[in-house]
Amino acid sequence: MDRPVLIIKTGNTIDSLLAGGEDFEDWFALGLAHEKQSKDLNTQVMVVESHRGETLPALEKISGLIITGSPAYVTDLAAWNYTVAGYVKLAHEAGVPQLGICYGHQLIAWAFGGEVGFHPAGREIGTVPVLLQEPARDDSLFGRLPTEFLVQASHLQSVLRLPDSAVLLGGNDFDPNHCFRIGEFTWCAQFHPEFDARIIRAYIKERAGDIAAEGLDPDGLLETVQETPESASLLLRFMEIIERREAERN
Repeated sequence: MDRPVLIIKTGNTIDSLLAGGEDFEDWFALGLAHEKQSKDLNTQVMVVESHRGETLPALEKISGLIITGSPAYVTDLAAWNYTVAGYVKLAHEAGVPQLGICYGHQLIAWAFGGEVGFHPAGREIGTVPVLLQEPARDDSLFGRLPTEFLVQASHLQSVLRLPDSAVLLGGNDFDPNHCFRIGEFTWCAQFHPEFDARIIRAYIKERAGDIAAEGLDPDGLLETVQETPESASLLLRFMEIIERREAERN
């Protein structure tokens, strides 16, 4: 594949993981790769730190894009949010496959007229179930997943109202809008397919004080953490969609 997958960073991971030299783009690159032994073997990525004002490439320079999570809030309405939102709309119109994760999920919803805000029930964190809706059965990204599967989640804000153009793909009792699609090639997920059990445990441990202050049980959350292979499989499937699109264009 000649053109890279663009990873638009909207922030960085937690300090304990950053200290070990890993961040969102590393987990996404590994998840997109066909061979797990090397994140660079079959996947070329371009990373742009949009939250630091880095310039986004021309769309013809990329094959697809992912928007990462962030410790920031979409409702802060930082200036770079508007830049990324405009870029997302252009990518959507051009049929570029794109996947928004957590903050990226919320940012795309906001860009297309949805409502984002703090969840009235507070934080969702840990390994949680997602139940797919009927439209997911024929979806090219979610269609091969079981009706119910486990995911890793960590968020305080949610998509409170989907854009009018969105097709709801799945959710749970806490967050009914966990994943949706707009058009044919724009997907969004509140959960983190790039997180494994080790990563979500690190998040729970680093935020244990806040979690306990909010009335949740960090130790209990740690005990229920599981691996989430079905969720993780979305990244490789997303890469397969990108490769098919590239083959169609050539």
